[in-house]
Amino acid sequence: MANRLIEQASLARKASLSLRNVSEEKRNAVLRRFAELLEQQEEVILEANEEDMRMAEAAGTRTNMLDRLKLDEKRMASIREGILQVADLPDPLHQVLEERVIQSGIKLKKVSVPMGVIGVIFESRPNVSADCIALCFKAGSACVLKGGKESYQSCSAITACMRAALKENGLDENLAVLAEKPSHEETAEFMADREDVDLLIPRGGKNLIRSVVENAKIPVIETGAGVCHVFVDESADLKMAEKIIINAKCQRPSVCNAMETLLVHESLKETFLPHILQVMQEKGVVIYGDYPCIACNADVRPANEESYFTEYNDLIMNVKVVKDVEAAIDHINHYGTHHSESIITKDDGNAEKFLTEIDSACLYRNASTRFTDGFEFGLGAEIGISTQKLHARGPMGLKELTTYAYILEGNGEVR
Repeated sequence: MANRLIEQASLARKASLSLRNVSEEKRNAVLRRFAELLEQQEEVILEANEEDMRMAEAAGTRTNMLDRLKLDEKRMASIREGILQVADLPDPLHQVLEERVIQSGIKLKKVSVPMGVIGVIFESRPNVSADCIALCFKAGSACVLKGGKESYQSCSAITACMRAALKENGLDENLAVLAEKPSHEETAEFMADREDVDLLIPRGGKNLIRSVVENAKIPVIETGAGVCHVFVDESADLKMAEKIIINAKCQRPSVCNAMETLLVHESLKETFLPHILQVMQEKGVVIYGDYPCIACNADVRPANEESYFTEYNDLIMNVKVVKDVEAAIDHINHYGTHHSESIITKDDGNAEKFLTEIDSACLYRNASTRFTDGFEFGLGAEIGISTQKLHARGPMGLKELTTYAYILEGNGEVR
């Protein structure tokens, strides 16, 4: 029996070849039309999202996951703004990265070129479909999306807008493909389809990412898993620390750049610690903590090893008292996912130590981890936040979605 997802990937491969020489002006025009169609079709998209929400609620989906799935007018406006930002960014293609004459006399240029076909496997966030389509297209690549079944109606309505924009501009609709509810077996075959797909990006929880990494035969960029930390140093401005902690945990707890563990310097365990525990509980946060936390707040639940490795994506957090900045660094390097960490401190030496010795993609001083985001970094939308080290790290924008070719111009030279 034919694998429909492989057929779609093959169509995307053919379409990608037709995109390689499409001008920046035309690519930008398509993206602007995409944003216009999203606005014109907003009612249709929100109705589709309501259907997804109804089905997810009926299936008993957790509240934090429903938040990821939900679209509204504000989130739709943010999606459109991200697409327009991508259109306004400099062209990542055909950029001369290096130029010189090699020993033979041949002129060598290293030039940025499209990746080709980028597959994205994600879970419940329908905005991912718009972000990935826009970024891949601007970077000269076709995009094959495999979303979770819980967001299918929303993603289908969004993808239809891009396909319409492509068709109106005389381009192949298969530059933007949404998988048609493939089976696990079809998805597994897709992850091994090196003939059609050049790069695979999983976006979701650690189980999804682990599954893709372990089963894919296509090169993978790991993204998303975020056990993020905030460390309150002994010299911290405590009013600032409270504001940052509340934002990092409560502003949108379901996303990967939300704080999961708060580390507090031991000098603050009798002053700031009881206060911040009470504040966070008043915000509805369930807290798992070590002995000093439990000793000063009876509602704190005991933390264990598993707690510190957990990405809650919910109004749940860990709190731990640490001896000093070195202990905070050791904790983060052991339990973290190399995503985003923050130190709240007035001490320049401790800040420098924290920012240089922690092995994470994004490191902050006196700011919330919630800023780890392609839009906030000025990259337009993002295709994901890479927590690995090869090729791309942190929020991935246009440049990270290109590769390069060597262009050599000679005058009859032979070797």
